[in-house]
Amino acid sequence: MTSIQAPIGSGFSAASTTADVIRGIDLSGKNAVVTGGYAGLGLETVRTLAEAGAKVTVPTRDLARAEEALAGIEGVSIETMDLMNPASIDTFADKVLSHGEPIHLLINNAGIMANPLTRDARGYESQFSTNHLGHFQLAVRLWPALKQADGARVVALSSRGHKRSAVDFDDPNFAHRMYDRWTAYGQAKTANALFALYLDKLGEPHKVRAFSVHPGGIITGLAKHMTQDEIRAVGAIDAEGRPVLDPSRNMKTIEQGAATSVWCATSAMLAGMGGVYCEDCDIAKGLAADSTEHLGVMPWAYNAEAAEKLWTLSERLTGVRFTA
Repeated sequence: MTSIQAPIGSGFSAASTTADVIRGIDLSGKNAVVTGGYAGLGLETVRTLAEAGAKVTVPTRDLARAEEALAGIEGVSIETMDLMNPASIDTFADKVLSHGEPIHLLINNAGIMANPLTRDARGYESQFSTNHLGHFQLAVRLWPALKQADGARVVALSSRGHKRSAVDFDDPNFAHRMYDRWTAYGQAKTANALFALYLDKLGEPHKVRAFSVHPGGIITGLAKHMTQDEIRAVGAIDAEGRPVLDPSRNMKTIEQGAATSVWCATSAMLAGMGGVYCEDCDIAKGLAADSTEHLGVMPWAYNAEAAEKLWTLSERLTGVRFTA
């Protein structure tokens, strides 16, 4: 299994928006599932897919909030699901599968970032549980509908935050090592990229391709556990607290940030491809382990052996087994 991490010259850029990448694409008759689809990047992704003709299902922990956010967008349905609750994921998946319809697009968009140490009911660290394990279980449980599509795509929201940490296979849930919220975030984002890499290997014979995405630096609710000083320190806001918008420095609007997810989900340029980490509406370049470059993907996030090892670990931790 290999992952070719090299830009393909898509013609898009860091400044491209969802409107740019969806132009001319008709998603009529397509079914999509978008986690976290009622806020930030997820909401823009849902709006873009729905306006292109797709029927979009949005799972949520907060029905009232989702209904308010998605009001007026046609073709959207809302269901209850909590990524840290395995039974909730199973219930959602069973309901979706009971419709007997294919899923053409699965966008694993929801996530949490840099929160204080929290654990799910199984004792698993919350960033690893929410960002990776919950989405792993969701994808495996929805596999029959993805395979039924006869041409599906799965998009996992990673981040340049993956540069902070590889997956610690000896202690992924910080049971024995000191918890660091940014290390935990980095590990989870690396896991998102490795998940896409291995799912693509399993899915390719069934026309299911997977991609991971760095959307860019966007101020959304994801940053709720950061202080204003922390956000200012990374250059995301100015002295007055206003968002800094400069795509050339990876500081993007929500429309620019969601563009890479939509591009990966819909672009014909990626036909016959998969398993790659993308940014700025193109495939990212692979980096050396000692690289200090701002963008690109670190080798531990597109390593075939690590991807398989993570898949095996995820099956063990969730108790959910993939069957082609």
